[in-house]
Amino acid sequence: MLKVDSLTVHYHSRRGIVKAVNDVSFTLGRGEILGVCGESGCGKTTLGLALIRLLPQNAKIISGKILLNSIDILSLNEYELSNIRWSQISMIFQGAMNALNPVKRIGDQLIEPLIIHGKCSREKAFEKAKELLRLVGIDPVRINSYPHTLSGGMRQRVLIAMALICSPKVVIADEPFTALDVMTQAQIIELIKELREKLNLSIILITHDLALASELATKIMIMYAGRIMEYGWIKDVCEKPLHPYTQKLIKAIPSLSGKAVALESIPGSPPSLINMPKGCPFNPRCSLMLNKCREKEPALKEMDGRYVACHRIQ
Repeated sequence: MLKVDSLTVHYHSRRGIVKAVNDVSFTLGRGEILGVCGESGCGKTTLGLALIRLLPQNAKIISGKILLNSIDILSLNEYELSNIRWSQISMIFQGAMNALNPVKRIGDQLIEPLIIHGKCSREKAFEKAKELLRLVGIDPVRINSYPHTLSGGMRQRVLIAMALICSPKVVIADEPFTALDVMTQAQIIELIKELREKLNLSIILITHDLALASELATKIMIMYAGRIMEYGWIKDVCEKPLHPYTQKLIKAIPSLSGKAVALESIPGSPPSLINMPKGCPFNPRCSLMLNKCREKEPALKEMDGRYVACHRIQ
């Protein structure tokens, strides 16, 4: 469904060039869920926005390819791109209250993509919007409600319905669980699982929560400082992580089974994306660092059925 090849995205700021995404490559098959995980500032949201070409004005895609059903999104003009957005690839934005227009009823916001794409008449669009609201667990009578009258979980469900309104095959979910309580998170997780099975969706799940990603994803991609550290099937990566960064992230998650052990933390802070350290970007915080980690950045290579960027295991 989706193939990304050597994607690089930079921001131009007063302090310098921010290298937000660097040489990122991955594939997404039909019905797969790819979890994109890492600390804040590692380039997850920039990657998601680049895939649908909704980057801010100071951002620029330096190189790479984004192939959606063999169509290179980066080669399309604005008109061609508008025909693909929401009809073939859509996005669930982070922060439902910020993503929804507070002065428009949710029904009007739901049907807008259908009207713009000329899918059906306004009357039929409202009927489809009611069906989608029912599908995501909201009573269709709320179609004339304003966003501020809905709970956080309901607003998140409205965003999910908006992303599905034109029946796309690829959905990018950017932190869909932000600011939700534990019970609502569990409901949204079950909803995403159900929608994936019913609609055979391919989903890119952007999250900083590795535990949630392991619950939903079929594949996982660990990012750090705009780069891929480890990428593979969720079972392989979570049960036997190879990269020191992935190992530290997993050891920072409490386990519900087995013996109680002290959680670990990663010392220091992520590097500046303007002044990156020489060699491996994780080397200032890595307890397993080798001398060459300071000199040369490791390439992403295949290892035991997954891809890892680490000198120690290459």
